[in-house]
Amino acid sequence: MIDPDAPMFDPLWLRMLIVALPLLMSAYEFATGSVFWGALFGGVGGYMFHLFFLARVDRS
Repeated sequence: MIDPDAPMFDPLWLRMLIVALPLLMSAYEFATGSVFWGALFGGVGGYMFHLFFLARVDRS
């Protein structure tokens, strides 16, 4: 399981990259007609967005 509160994930650019890569792959898969893989990568990207931006506890 991924711990979104780990110090490794503190940089904003890293969290954005982890979210953007599966969403970009999802867009590519949908564009090429692979609906299953597009939905799968879209789900992974959505889950990462939820973990890193909605459910993450800020350590300010």
